[in-house]
Amino acid sequence: MNSEIISKKEKLKQFKSKDNFKKLKSDYFLIKIFDIIKQNKSLNIVKYNKKLQKRLNININDYKKYSELYSSIEIELKLVDNKYDKFINISDEEKEYYHIYFDNSNEEIKRNYLKEKEKVNKIKIIIDYQVKSFKKLFDNCKYINKIFFKKFYRINITNMSDMFSGCSSLKELNIPNFNTNNVTNMNCMFNGCSCELKQKIKEQNKNLKI
Repeated sequence: MNSEIISKKEKLKQFKSKDNFKKLKSDYFLIKIFDIIKQNKSLNIVKYNKKLQKRLNININDYKKYSELYSSIEIELKLVDNKYDKFINISDEEKEYYHIYFDNSNEEIKRNYLKEKEKVNKIKIIIDYQVKSFKKLFDNCKYINKIFFKKFYRINITNMSDMFSGCSSLKELNIPNFNTNNVTNMNCMFNGCSCELKQKIKEQNKNLKI
């Protein structure tokens, strides 16, 4: 008899799991909708569909907020001339979320090391919205000269520890619209970078502790 009685704690657990599933389902549809919107470069899909707005629990005025949250991040790198070494660190679990192009070509490259014969010094990286950590992303990438982030609105990144650690050649770092409100770990983020670069970053981003 006792085994048939569900405790309040168990009921609460079941309720929470259902609630989580609903949220995941809603998020999934939301992401898919914005994928379509981005492809069509139009807001009309949601703007004139009240049922869809209700289903997604979204106001058309919130479009910017959601599109920023689920948009990809673009990074452009420039390397020191004639230096061909590691230029990015991607964990095996996240490789599918990083799309790498050399010299802005249309051909996607699935490597994070350069060979000397490739003679490439400019790299474009597009990172999908699933990525939540930039830990050691450029760790010990000593031949990166310039890093330019585009469309960095994302607020779901939580870890930036050692992100630029050991980037001794890095002279220019541009991160517009840099939002670190939800970042919980920024330890050693610029460890090993030049004092000049650290000073520039401090001036541009008052909320960063370097």
